[in-house]
Amino acid sequence: MTLLFSSTIDRTLTHWVAERLAQPQPDLLWQLWCFEGLTARRAAEQQLAQLGVRARIHSAYKPLVHAVLEDLDTAGLQSLHLHYPLHEDAAPNRFMLEAYPLAAMLPPGATLQMQAGQHNSTYALQLHYQDGRSHQLQVFAPNRAFQSAHGGSGITPCGWQQAHNDEGELVHDAALLSDYEAAYAQAMQAIAQHAWPQTEPFFGRLHIAMQLPGFEQAIAGTGETMSTPEAMHEDLYFSLLEHFQKLSGRAAGDRRLQPGQIVPDIRMAAQSQPLALKVIDLQIRALPLSEPLPEGHDRLPPAAFSPNNIADADTNAAQLQRAPSLDQMRALVQPLFDAYGTACSSQSVQGRSIAATYKKGSQHPIVLSGGQHANEISGVTGALRGALALAQQADSHFAYIPIENPDGYDLHQWYCRYAPEQMHHAARYTALGDDLAYRDHAPWLEGAVRRDAVAASAAQLHLSLHGYPAHEWTRPLSGYVPQGFDLWTIPKGFFLILRYREDWQPQAEALAEQVALALLRVEGLPEYNRRQLALYQSHSGRQPFALRHGTPCTMQVDNDGLTPVSLITEFPDQTVVGDALVFAHTVQCAAVLAAYAAWQDIVQTR
Repeated sequence: MTLLFSSTIDRTLTHWVAERLAQPQPDLLWQLWCFEGLTARRAAEQQLAQLGVRARIHSAYKPLVHAVLEDLDTAGLQSLHLHYPLHEDAAPNRFMLEAYPLAAMLPPGATLQMQAGQHNSTYALQLHYQDGRSHQLQVFAPNRAFQSAHGGSGITPCGWQQAHNDEGELVHDAALLSDYEAAYAQAMQAIAQHAWPQTEPFFGRLHIAMQLPGFEQAIAGTGETMSTPEAMHEDLYFSLLEHFQKLSGRAAGDRRLQPGQIVPDIRMAAQSQPLALKVIDLQIRALPLSEPLPEGHDRLPPAAFSPNNIADADTNAAQLQRAPSLDQMRALVQPLFDAYGTACSSQSVQGRSIAATYKKGSQHPIVLSGGQHANEISGVTGALRGALALAQQADSHFAYIPIENPDGYDLHQWYCRYAPEQMHHAARYTALGDDLAYRDHAPWLEGAVRRDAVAASAAQLHLSLHGYPAHEWTRPLSGYVPQGFDLWTIPKGFFLILRYREDWQPQAEALAEQVALALLRVEGLPEYNRRQLALYQSHSGRQPFALRHGTPCTMQVDNDGLTPVSLITEFPDQTVVGDALVFAHTVQCAAVLAAYAAWQDIVQTR
């Protein structure tokens, strides 16, 4: 283990309170924007008020949403007309997205109209109530300029402070480097300045440990939770991918990059009271993959499944309310491997086994897989359930890979021990840091099994089950909207992606049509999609995909695919638990069975 960097960063909120108390200035009304939750901000206001300092402290993260939660009376609201700000260095819908999930926060019957406002930093709200009252409000959204690793420019949320005198004149108005921003900046700078090797991978594992005074706040009735630890995880992880892409001379977004395993470990610091914490602790270590990550939390329970046969495993899998552990998955897939053997196998970067089983039948074969992106958990259980269901069809013909990326899956399990409902994109790729489907040279490791399963089965269709964030995905320190992933920033329902060789377009189109029709029969799914799509469209202002019978769907030519047609499913599952996960993998399983059944007729006519 090599300690690359260690630092303590003064907590902005407590430091700012101390400054105000040292120079009270009772003739001024102060305002601060920082990355803190309501409880801490109100505690700071009260501490200042007790000594005669007037102050109001706002959230710099999603300021409009916080203002609605904290300052607006929505009882009896009839309509809200919102003018959102524009900026030349931001996408036109940037501040619409930042307002998410406002459309779901209003009382039943209240209407929301959003339209572009001025080129400034302020949301303008006009509220009308059923009793005839009207109210106007302006909400400041502080942002500063930034540059991406590849030279792009933009704006991103930031700390800020203002002061007004008794006449209402603005006497102080300036950005303030907050602790949240400073922690990110110090981590990025320390890693950028380190002398890394000349070739990939640059490290085994890069562990970035941070203890934040941040907050996690559920938004009632929306299924959304605002989380500054999660947002820090996401921003550090993707910012570091961008940095190492540039260091390697790769293009932005190149998924073949193999930097090593990047592990942001961002946690809420324990506090006896809201203002007890005075500093943020930051430590960055480079360690070998063989060295275990710190625990500091309860381990998951041991495997509890021992199915006697395929039907038993099917029953067990249908009831899974959390992503099964690797041990639990081994137990659940064992009846399939007992029945059909191991068709092909390989090892992961960390030495974990990856295998495919192959049931030969009289029908047209498919390859079915889950866990390419290991934090997309409904695909793993949905593929498992699909394989178990197909195995109980006498003439079925398929190869099945349970978890393509077990190293990433193990990392996701580690994250879920202390943050079970965050999206954990650092567990998405392999322990080398690449996307196994894009690996273009030996050693193939994780990528070998998919290739071998296609060859063994002669399948012309690959069903690859995936997921995407179940709640809003943000990068608040590098532009807010995740660069290169703007389509996936907020949920939009169960999504189908068809990739096909040019001369297989008719078959791909037919498959998309028949699967979308079949999904109408999945209990609860049409309503689920309608609800999420309406909210997505309200806050994105666009719909860059087609709808097939209410299911979002895109068609993409891919002449280099392993099979002539691939169906990629995407359920908003990062990371859901309980009944929400059961629904997710039920939908995934239904898509598998629908696609398999449809393919038998489609490929017959080719």
